Amino acid sequence: MNLDNLPILSILIWLPILGGVWSLIIGDQEERVVKRFSFLISFVTFLLSVLLYYQFDNSFSGMQFIEELYWIESFSIKYHLGVDGIALPLIMLTTFTTILVVMAAWEVIDKNISYYMCAFLILTGLMNGVFVALDSILFYVFWESMLIPMFLIIGIWGGPNRVYATIKFFLYTFFGSVFMLVALLYLYSITDSFNIQVLQEASIGLTAQKLIFIAFFLAFAVKIPMWPVHTWLPDAHVEAPTGGSVVLAAIMLKMGGYGFLRFSLPIAPDASLFFADAMIVLSLIAIVYIGFVALVQEDMKKLIAYSSISHMGFVTLGFFIPFGIFAATNSNAGAVMGMEGAMMQMISHGFISAAMFLCVGVMYDRLHSRMIKDYGGVVNSMPYFAAFMMLFAMANSGLPGTSGFVGEFLVILSSFKLSFWIAFTAALTLILGAAYTLWMYKRVVFGEAIREEVLELKDINARETFILFLLASVVLLFGIWPAPLFDVMHVSIEQLIQHISQTKIL
Repeated sequence: MNLDNLPILSILIWLPILGGVWSLIIGDQEERVVKRFSFLISFVTFLLSVLLYYQFDNSFSGMQFIEELYWIESFSIKYHLGVDGIALPLIMLTTFTTILVVMAAWEVIDKNISYYMCAFLILTGLMNGVFVALDSILFYVFWESMLIPMFLIIGIWGGPNRVYATIKFFLYTFFGSVFMLVALLYLYSITDSFNIQVLQEASIGLTAQKLIFIAFFLAFAVKIPMWPVHTWLPDAHVEAPTGGSVVLAAIMLKMGGYGFLRFSLPIAPDASLFFADAMIVLSLIAIVYIGFVALVQEDMKKLIAYSSISHMGFVTLGFFIPFGIFAATNSNAGAVMGMEGAMMQMISHGFISAAMFLCVGVMYDRLHSRMIKDYGGVVNSMPYFAAFMMLFAMANSGLPGTSGFVGEFLVILSSFKLSFWIAFTAALTLILGAAYTLWMYKRVVFGEAIREEVLELKDINARETFILFLLASVVLLFGIWPAPLFDVMHVSIEQLIQHISQTKIL
């Protein structure tokens, strides 16, 4: 099937959105129909992303499958879409994760199922829109619109403190996005364009670049989230339903990293160089300090949430290590490695964090507790589940042979090009990650049962086994053979490195 004459990117956006609206129309009276229809829409969307992958030209660094229509002609705002090697893996991660979320809710969500499926399908379309938008205003519309379905997901199906968590989540992310809008309007004033590619080519003075970088930083650092603007994430994860936690960790956090690659680095490369040391320090604080914070958590969801912040520190470290290398060696050697490692870390963390939250969801559905102290001896009643969770715990610790190792290893390796101590500090995550993940696993899965109900738990059923098997397969596949991801992103990242290594100062 040839995609040249097919608006594939628009379909990836609007098919799940329209599917979500149709799920709402079907209503809760036809639960089985809603579930099957939602699965069909998510599955077709994923197949289209796979087709996009196979027809993507890995040797071309520019945008592909471009769609362009005038939206608001008087301000040159366009419905402008395109995909490159940076966006494509994130689109596939999004569509794959949606299938898992729909399947995970099959027997768990027992109220307003049509609303639940509607929210997730619409969220999928909006997230795809973020990754393919080439007009900055279109990007901003998709970026802000995502808040609405996630706000509803946490607010309706969340835990006891869901109202507090949703308001905190909304205020943090919306506050940062306002500054991004201001930066986009300023860029329009000097370029007369909202086209992201035009903004990336604009010559801008250093002072203006610094202010633009700070504005983008406030939007993207909150979304990742970086230390110290991370406090909304544990609250959101703890109160969100399992599907909400999966999407939040697997995809929405990655949008902050994607924003740095698409806006901050190419639009303000000189400012990125100026702030590189500060960004590296903030990344190392997230990796080490948040790792210690994860060690003392008693709630499994909160522990995994802090683990996500620590692992995302590797992403920002990999993004800004190239600037340190430029300044120290006046060479690009190791820069591509660091950025590819950061991209690999984003994708890998999406799969691993989704798996970890789904494992907690499996236990919570049975015992209605996320507290580590309430478990112990789970392996005796759920041996198959314990085996899957062991694999994901090892991947979360960065075990070689799993996808969790590849990205971290490349970022640490590239850090050696800049400083032994940066690499040494970053490598501490291999110890801390193993400490908090395996300590949690030991207390939950092994030992004697703390509560008698644990001895009566039923092992995972066929649906849960299939979901965890899919994730385990991907984690092992990209741990042993990461080439399919690197082949797609390599040329685009090389082009980005070449772009950001050149000054834009007038």
